[in-house]
Amino acid sequence: MSESALREALTVRGRSLYDRGYAHGSSGNLSVRIEDGILVTPTGSSLGRLDPARIAKVGPDGALLAGDPPSKEAFLHLAVYARRPSARAIVHLHCTCAVAVSCLVHADPGNVLPPLTAYHVMRVGALPLVPYFRPGDRALAQAVGEIAATHRAVLLANHGPVVSGKSLDDAIDSAEELEQTARLALMLSGRELQPLTAAQVAELEAAFPD
Repeated sequence: MSESALREALTVRGRSLYDRGYAHGSSGNLSVRIEDGILVTPTGSSLGRLDPARIAKVGPDGALLAGDPPSKEAFLHLAVYARRPSARAIVHLHCTCAVAVSCLVHADPGNVLPPLTAYHVMRVGALPLVPYFRPGDRALAQAVGEIAATHRAVLLANHGPVVSGKSLDDAIDSAEELEQTARLALMLSGRELQPLTAAQVAELEAAFPD
């Protein structure tokens, strides 16, 4: 896709996420990889009211090349792209159920959602919890980058999910799957669960490799 088409896609997909309750206020940010850097939603912008011409264009070093100043979390996107060559887009949301899960104490911070459905395993996989850093802290990029090489998605403690994909639609679909699995996990809290077995997860991972 051309840069202008990608700018339009970010605008349309951002509005869809906002209208369906996956984003609120000026929370969340989206990006796509381009030949000379990334396109990323501007700082303080609402995903429901993006202007294609004002979407930030940022070089690999974080320098602003065009558009409005980027999200203060653009560095986080750059860190994931640096460690995941296959990633072409990243979605970072503050969606309610995933954020709720990010605020809980977890016995295994290496994977904080159970494999309740095949589609969660196929689209999200193991979901590690990254310790809390304040928004905009550059140390967050290092922490996420270290994990991103081997995970499609991470959950930022007391913050929200960061999900990469092979396209913008792929990243959004995976982010939505993560939020719905978080919703299921919260709905089922306190009840006896029957998640997929280790053998069933392994079969899915072999059939649908990252």
